This record gives sequence, structure tokens and C-alpha cells, in this order.
Amino acid sequence: MTRSELIAELVAANPHLQGRDVELIVSTVFDEISGALARGERVELRGFGAFTVKKRDARTGRNPRTGESVSVEEKVVPFFKAGKELRERINLGGQSRARRPARPSAARLTLLPD
Repeated sequence: MTRSELIAELVAANPHLQGRDVELIVSTVFDEISGALARGERVELRGFGAFTVKKRDARTGRNPRTGESVSVEEKVVPFFKAGKELRERINLGGQSRARRPARPSAARLTLLPD
């Protein structure tokens, strides 16, 4: 899914929001995650996963075309670790959601009539 597809789906799912507002929201979220990672901070989205940065030490690599040894400098790379709920949802695969065991969640709220 591309960024524009994400925005289009969010607009379709939330008709009360304007497209430019959804685009601003998505851009702001991505910018904040990128900024935090650039500062070396960890970003955790409960139920989704955690973004961190990892340091890769300098090493000697090989040019795949020529086989020549090449020095690769030390660098910092982004790393994502999927959360438990995301892994469970992905592993659910083609199964029906009805088969999934019910689990209480703080995000769910059921309103009962008086």
C-alpha cells in the first residue's frame, strides 16, 4: 500500500474528514516517527509494533559485480519489530475472524441500553 492509497482508504472510511486533512494527519504522523528515529528515540505503537534504530559496525564487503573488497562505513539503520497483536492478525491469514478467541481489550467499549 502506498501513502496515497492509505490516504484514499482513510478518506473513504471517514467521509466526515476532508482529503487534505487526512493527508496532513498522515504526513504529520510519519514526520513525527521519522523525527524521533533521527534523534535516536524509540517509537512504540501498542498493538502494532516498535520502531528503533540499530547501529551497524564498519565492515569489509565485496562488490558483487567485480568481487573486489570494499570498506563499508558504520551506519545507523531503522528497525521495526511487529507487536503481538499485529503478528496474531497476520497469522490469522485467511481464517474467519469468528474463529479467533475473544480477548478483552481496553480499546473496545460496549454500550448497553438503560
